[in-house]
Amino acid sequence: MLKVFICGGSGYTGSELLRILALHDEVEIVGVTSEKSAGIKVSEIFPAFFIYKELKFESLQIEKIKSRADVYFLALPHGKSQQVAAELFQAGKKVIDLSADFRIKNASIYEQWYKTQHLYPELLKEAVYGLPEIYREQIKKATLIANPGCYPTSVILPLYPFLKNKLIEASTIIIDSCSGVSGAGRKAEISLNYCEVNEDFRAYNVAKHRHTPEIEQELGFAFGSSITIDFTTHLLPLNRGILSTIYASMNKDLSTADAIEILRQQYQNEPFIQILPEGEIPGIKHVKGTNYCYIGTVVNPRTKRLILVSAIDNLVKGASGQAVQNMNIMFGIDETKALRSLALSP
Repeated sequence: MLKVFICGGSGYTGSELLRILALHDEVEIVGVTSEKSAGIKVSEIFPAFFIYKELKFESLQIEKIKSRADVYFLALPHGKSQQVAAELFQAGKKVIDLSADFRIKNASIYEQWYKTQHLYPELLKEAVYGLPEIYREQIKKATLIANPGCYPTSVILPLYPFLKNKLIEASTIIIDSCSGVSGAGRKAEISLNYCEVNEDFRAYNVAKHRHTPEIEQELGFAFGSSITIDFTTHLLPLNRGILSTIYASMNKDLSTADAIEILRQQYQNEPFIQILPEGEIPGIKHVKGTNYCYIGTVVNPRTKRLILVSAIDNLVKGASGQAVQNMNIMFGIDETKALRSLALSP
């Protein structure tokens, strides 16, 4: 039985890990931390998780926890994971970090966008970007996983085969992404209150969202040279889910059927990628509560532009589900274990 420890279990990604791992018959959760809820049973904070009535939140003390588990999930705020990940890595433990602290390979770029000094830049080369559909072989051998961001996951997956095969003009990429409120985390903030979000739809962090350098880095790796994008994020009056619409000019004459076939060829053996047939475009309800990414595409014959639409659940494929997928790969477990759930309906 694989022993699992969750650092930061009272936020949305931490609680989603608890929910998903409840279905995993090859793991045992041996500990979970929360500074605010230390000493309180998990089932008291989250009554829906009644199976955890014997598990209590505890404070995060590295010396006391680093010998208790085989793998550690870090569902901690950006900037807070660095030291925890470094100490666990040095202790020889497998670490899956759900923060942005090890996603960006250039420490100075991380510091520019996250306004936090990176204390362990030497570990950036050790961290594997945890997008299984692209880096599965590296994930198998990894000790430190930088779990991708939710927006980047929704953007990189549809664009990857077109950039890798030089089928689009990289300088023309425009991305509109829309997320449910849980993407901002479990916190008290006026702009995220029900009355502020309900019956509203707005753009935020225009041209300055912190996921921009992560997206540009990974798209640049796929393309083979640096890429700069226009990336606009929007807040939806929904609990969860991301819908991304991506536009790019083509440098080859492709039809919609051609674009669909390119996606199918790339992802034909991927258990969590669904490529929709011509005439169908994904919606958030296709993926709510699941680890799937749905992708649809249309080629506009008048503008000769490729339009890609993807949908994921930001808390599952965009965070905790992908983290569990990475864990399964790292330990040679069936990759889909605990992640087979279909979308909630309605």
